[in-house]
Amino acid sequence: MGFRCGIVGLPNVGKSTLFNALTETQAAQAANYPFCTIEPNVGQVAVPDPRLDKIAKIAGSAKIIHTQLSFVDIAGLVKGASAGEGLGNQFLGNIREVDAIVHVLRCFEDDDIQHVANKVDPLADAEVVETELMLSDLESLEKRVENAKRRATSGDKEAKALASVLGQALELLKDGKPARLVEPKDDEEERLFEQAQLLTAKPVLYVCNVAEEDAANGNDLSAKVFAKAEAEGAQAVVVSAAIESELVGMDMDERKEYLAELGLEETGLARVIRAGYDLLGLKTFFTAGPKEARAWTFPAGAKAPQAAGEIHTDFEKGFIRAETIAFDDYIACGGEAGAKEAGKLRQEGKEYVVQDGDVMLFKFNV
Repeated sequence: MGFRCGIVGLPNVGKSTLFNALTETQAAQAANYPFCTIEPNVGQVAVPDPRLDKIAKIAGSAKIIHTQLSFVDIAGLVKGASAGEGLGNQFLGNIREVDAIVHVLRCFEDDDIQHVANKVDPLADAEVVETELMLSDLESLEKRVENAKRRATSGDKEAKALASVLGQALELLKDGKPARLVEPKDDEEERLFEQAQLLTAKPVLYVCNVAEEDAANGNDLSAKVFAKAEAEGAQAVVVSAAIESELVGMDMDERKEYLAELGLEETGLARVIRAGYDLLGLKTFFTAGPKEARAWTFPAGAKAPQAAGEIHTDFEKGFIRAETIAFDDYIACGGEAGAKEAGKLRQEGKEYVVQDGDVMLFKFNV
C-alpha cells in the first residue's frame, strides 16, 4: 500500500520542478509560463527508510525493496478554476482522485520567474487555490444535500445519514471552512463522507518552496505558512526545489556531502514523505530473508491479518499467525535466530495491532 499525493498550486510556484526532483525524472515539462503541464503526470518514488538497510544487512538479503508512493503533478490552478477558467474543471477532477493534497507555495523572490499575481505572497496564493476547491465542493453539495433530505423524509436511513454529514459539510463551506473539519456521528456517516470525495476533505501538506540559502531554516514567508498550518491542524515542510533538482543524478556520497555543505541532514523528499505519512496515519512493517528485505506500508491501527493482506489477499484470507520481532529487538539480537533465542520473537494472532517497524513472517493456509 502506498498513497497518492496530488501536487497543486498556482502556476510558477515550482510544482513541476519539485515533481521532477522528487521522482528523479523529467516527466513533467517545467517551464516559466502557466499551463505547461496539461495532463497530470504520475511518478512512483521509493520511500527511503534507513531501518530497511540495517535489516537487509543482518538478514543477508540479496535485494532491498522499498515501499512506493505516487506523486501526481497537477497543472496550476488559477482564480476561476471552479468555473472552468484555465482548464480548471479538468484539474479539479484530477485532484478528486488523490488521497492527499501537497500544496506547493512560493516562498522565494526571483525577478526572472514571473508570478501570476506579480507579487510573492504564499498566504494569498493558498487562499486562491482553497477558494476554488471550496467553490467546487459547494456546487457539488447543494444538490446532493437537497436530494438526500428529500429521500430521508420517506424513511431512507442511508439518505438521512447522508443528509446529516453532507449538510454539516455544506454549512462549513458556507462559512469559508474546509470540509475536513466535519465530525461524522458514527461509522456509517464516516463511510458516506469518504465516498463523497470532497476536495476540501482531503488532508493537506503545505510545501514551502524556498531559495537554496533558506533551505535549512526557512524564511519569513515560510514562517507565515507554518503558522497557517498549525492553526488548521495541517502539516508544513520547507523544501528547496532548486536543491532537489541538483541532487538528481548524484550518488549517495555526493548527496550527503552536498547536503552537509548546505546544513541539511536529509533531502526534501524525505521530509515530504515523513509529513505525508503522519498526515495519512501510515506506518511501515518489514519482511526479511536471504532473497530480499522489503518494506510495506499499512494504515495505523491495522491488525495482523490486514497487514498480511498488503502482501497478498491470500495471506489475509488464510491468516493463522504472525511471527513478530520489534525492529529494535531485531537489530539488538542480530536477526531472527538471535531474537528467537532471546525470547523476543512473538507469536501474534488475529487481534494483534501491528506496530511501526515490526519485522514479520506470516503463517497462512488457503
